Amino acid sequence: MHILFLTDNFPPETNAPASRTFEHCREWVKAGHQVTIITCVPNFPKGKVFAGYKNKIWQTEINNGIRVIRVWSYITANEGFVRRILDYLSFMFSASFAAFFVRKVDVVIGTSPQFFTAVAAYFVGFVKRKPFVFELRDFWPESIKGLGLMGDSKMFRFLEAIELFLYKKAAYIIPVTYSFKKELVNRGIDSNKIGVVTNGVDISRFSPRPKDEGLIIQHGLQNKFVVGYIGTHGISQALETVLKAAQLAKTFEGGGSLHFLLLGNGAEKNALMDLAVEMKLDNVTFIDGVSKDKVADYWSILDVAVIHLKRIPLFTSIIPSKLFECMGMGIPVLHGVEGESANIVNKERVGITFTPESEVELLESLRQLQNAPILYQEFRDNSLLAAHKFDRAELAEKMLLMLKNI
Repeated sequence: MHILFLTDNFPPETNAPASRTFEHCREWVKAGHQVTIITCVPNFPKGKVFAGYKNKIWQTEINNGIRVIRVWSYITANEGFVRRILDYLSFMFSASFAAFFVRKVDVVIGTSPQFFTAVAAYFVGFVKRKPFVFELRDFWPESIKGLGLMGDSKMFRFLEAIELFLYKKAAYIIPVTYSFKKELVNRGIDSNKIGVVTNGVDISRFSPRPKDEGLIIQHGLQNKFVVGYIGTHGISQALETVLKAAQLAKTFEGGGSLHFLLLGNGAEKNALMDLAVEMKLDNVTFIDGVSKDKVADYWSILDVAVIHLKRIPLFTSIIPSKLFECMGMGIPVLHGVEGESANIVNKERVGITFTPESEVELLESLRQLQNAPILYQEFRDNSLLAAHKFDRAELAEKMLLMLKNI
């Protein structure tokens, strides 16, 4: 089978869509299938082309047996609605054009969160007369409306109409959460053409390891209980809650042993760094994003991981992919996301859930873990057991069977 996969994120980018796509496609190649990726040059999240790449019309590479075609797109940082739309549209047109030079395709997959990639995949599938599969990672444009970036306008309703059209025309839809499937069915989509494949973890790369002593010394974390957030610093994450918790920690007895580490990039990072200075937080360290090969080293120095999103209904159907990496590393989580992902945390007993945007609850949960070594060890052990339920290799095989059936 020859699988054509359209995605605007792919390694060396390290965000969730890039990792999921690569790890699935790598397994499909191992299983003897041909995979072609059409993507843009790596630039997320800073909107700057990675070293070693140029934003050219066409360039190809082979990555673990996957043929990768990179096309030109308008590149901008992950900020500004109009610029991002131009980014999305340019990739849609470039990817559609490039796909015509990919021969003997059996199935075409387009992945969200921005659905213009799915529009391109639908168009390519229609022209090539091959099944179009929509991998649904986010409800767009509902997500931008939920964040207050777009109102209930004619433009929003037009985009929503295109979204519904894609769901109806897709030969199959593969959402990443069961909440997404439920919402699709509520919108009138046939449940028989929806198959859930959650995010997961590559347990060959994310597994328990000794703390990286070099990083601990480099960042002055000796004798500290390290609380870490690793991921995008954007509007959705509302990381000012973590900073407020760090400020509160300084007022408690024993709070001096706590240190908060925030690793990653994003549209809100500079504002967060300025806020930390304004709040005089000497117990917070910001680190720029690192490659996928190095991120596990930073996971290793965390005692506890924070996962957090804004408290809006939209995010109750989201399962942050970093939850599974925490499981693989055996790191207890403080989980500030309501809904389906919180249910996983509680069911598997891998950490403590708290109300999103509540710095008080975050700190209370943190102190509970810090002062209860038996509970802490229980969460570590449970995390390692739960990780095997979300093994990326098995999830890739599950998705491959869906594609074969199509």
